[in-house]
Amino acid sequence: MQNRLLGSPLLRRIAPLTLGGYARFRRVIEEDGALPARIKVLFVAVAATTKGYREMAARELARAKELGLSFDEASSAAIVLSSVRGEGAALSFIDALEAVYPGETGGEEPLREIDVAPGEAEKNFLAYFGSMPPSLGKLASLLPLGADAYYLMREGTINGTRLGPKYSELLLVAVLVADYSPLAAVHIKGARTAGASEQEIAEAVVCTVATSGLSGWVSGATAIDAPA
Repeated sequence: MQNRLLGSPLLRRIAPLTLGGYARFRRVIEEDGALPARIKVLFVAVAATTKGYREMAARELARAKELGLSFDEASSAAIVLSSVRGEGAALSFIDALEAVYPGETGGEEPLREIDVAPGEAEKNFLAYFGSMPPSLGKLASLLPLGADAYYLMREGTINGTRLGPKYSELLLVAVLVADYSPLAAVHIKGARTAGASEQEIAEAVVCTVATSGLSGWVSGATAIDAPA
């Protein structure tokens, strides 16, 4: 599957330097390195979803499938998007999933009730962050049900996917860096805790060049170097 930007007749004529650089970034993304190519292309598809690039998201997801991405791995991104970018982004990605893995997203499943013990959310926040973030302390103080909700969604995003904690954290890094968010530093720290190497983190950040240009790398490199 040829990349559309690299295949543009206009850009081939007027922008050989730009395409020469972009082709190299695509090699980092589409070749196995510290991270498998199928995972990196999934990161691009998810970042494209958050930017509203629906056609690109479906195209990149199809490419990830060509590279061996399983439905279980792909569908994990819907969990991550539900938490980090909300209902619209999650449903948009599920539409792409249905297009690329037809018939896999349906079925009847009851909504399960999940119990949260008193203090469980706060204990989880302290274990993950080391100290209580002011935003979550305020949530727990003013809206305890909201704190329980945040805990369940955060836990599902990090530890409840088939990608596993390391790739889930790196996917969060890619989504946040794609939007130039300083919150990426939190999940870079989480990725390191989950065992990610600096090379793996760098490759996840490079995935954002496809959706967010060179500023994606600059934003991500700033987050990499942020104090832990």
